[in-house]
Amino acid sequence: MSSLGLQATGDALAAIDRHVPALVAERVASRLAAQDPTLWGPDAEEESSRRLGWMDPFEDSRALVPQIEALRAELAAEGITRVVLAGMGGSSLAPEVIAATEGRPLTVLDSTDPEMVGNVLAAGVADTVLVVSSKSGSTVETDAQRRVFEQAFTDAGLEPGSHLVVVTDPGSPLEQLARESGYRHVFTADPTVGGRYSALTAFGLVPTGLAGVDIASLLDDAEETREVLSTDDTDNPGLQLGAALAGTEPLRNKLVFSDEASGMVGFGSWAEQLIAESTGKDGTGVLPVVVESGDPETTSDAADLLQIRLVADPEDREESIGHPDAAQHALEVYGSLGAQLILWEFATAVASRILGINPFDQPDVEAAKTAARGLLDATDSTSGTPEPGTVIGAVQVTGPADVVQAGGRGDLPAVLDAVARLVPAHGYLAVQAYLDRLGYTELEVLRVALASRSGRPVTFGWGPRFLHSTGQYHKGGAPEGVFLQITADSDLDLDIPGRPFTFGRLLSAQAAGDASVLREHGRPVIRLHLTERTEGVGALLHAANGTKGTDA
Repeated sequence: MSSLGLQATGDALAAIDRHVPALVAERVASRLAAQDPTLWGPDAEEESSRRLGWMDPFEDSRALVPQIEALRAELAAEGITRVVLAGMGGSSLAPEVIAATEGRPLTVLDSTDPEMVGNVLAAGVADTVLVVSSKSGSTVETDAQRRVFEQAFTDAGLEPGSHLVVVTDPGSPLEQLARESGYRHVFTADPTVGGRYSALTAFGLVPTGLAGVDIASLLDDAEETREVLSTDDTDNPGLQLGAALAGTEPLRNKLVFSDEASGMVGFGSWAEQLIAESTGKDGTGVLPVVVESGDPETTSDAADLLQIRLVADPEDREESIGHPDAAQHALEVYGSLGAQLILWEFATAVASRILGINPFDQPDVEAAKTAARGLLDATDSTSGTPEPGTVIGAVQVTGPADVVQAGGRGDLPAVLDAVARLVPAHGYLAVQAYLDRLGYTELEVLRVALASRSGRPVTFGWGPRFLHSTGQYHKGGAPEGVFLQITADSDLDLDIPGRPFTFGRLLSAQAAGDASVLREHGRPVIRLHLTERTEGVGALLHAANGTKGTDA
């Protein structure tokens, strides 16, 4: 097995020393391996009893390997070599990390932005297999993506069923539809595994295996690691990591994730959902903040920040990773991808026990979905959308008075400064961009600019995908967040076959619905709406650099 381990300093090390002996004495590791649902208290026991299959998915997962390999060969023989994954949250984040780390092409469509959907369609469908992944079988985004692709296959003169593969839970509406419609293959996953813990099940393996990943080796590393994690021993890395994540005193509840040449690609985004959605409830939790090496948060010694550095195996690197002025309360974690996937799942469950919360529910996620559905059902497609407070070129500014007043001077950099000033001393800012995440990656510079302005951690999420990730923490975690929405008009919109709304209206409803729920929870929400995408994005980029831009 490839090596796996961690090194802790400062408060992280103190938390390990404080909590791990008790975790060993309480046999938490072996009880978790035995799928003991009592680990998180009586209120969580019913849910936990139905959600622990992720600790031992290997028999079922290994049975999938020859099926996936055979299907990949069949598809390749027919010239179907492009794999597109329609899925949200746990159905998309793990496959994206696995495929990217292994260097295999996989197009992840986890958006309702009409430009992103349109661009994925425009790349062609004749050589495409669409993997439709949804545990419930009724995820609104995934259903919309399936519908538009099925129509595109038909319009191209293709048999849609031969280009559609489904991953879902047994008995779901999607399974019934797929079988009745004669889709190419239906994979059913273990229903005792929640979405964010499903990396090593059919949800993680089917799309990546079809893309050419060696999923058998991934499972080998994870299964060997499970044996290490199952031991009641103070050297157990899963107990150590869980203790460090949740056991600092006072709690360092912002986890700054930076990758220091770990060899994994995008791992922080997967861990972000796993940790935030599992722990962010009952007014507590820990919030991952995914950054780049050297970003402002990585050198901060703020009392509520804990540094998480994903590093290469010490045997594969010649010198210590990190910066000379890096914060000293830190964890360095190393290991192969398969090992790390199960390590972080295990550690998150342990951290949840220390925090005293149920790691398997997500009580606040449904609120935003309900609000979005209400807006979709309204006859007026703009229902629930607030009037702009002020307009700066192609940017409409809505939000608290201080922000709108700054915008009234026609100064977009001043708006960003005002947003930064709203962040409380122990708070964070969440940037939420409801645009094509593949087409506007440059917008992520806003994260660093706002972190520098505010001196506080800043998260960046692409809507609507973050709703299935950090969305739970935003509403259920510590009430410390300030939320900056970026929305945009689009020259392109797409109908959703069989639905009375378009992709553009669905995306707008999701943004407005989430904003309304955040406001109901007393969270400050600022909305920057771009009436023209290219001009608006350009203006935001200029503002991030402290300039008004050529049109100001």
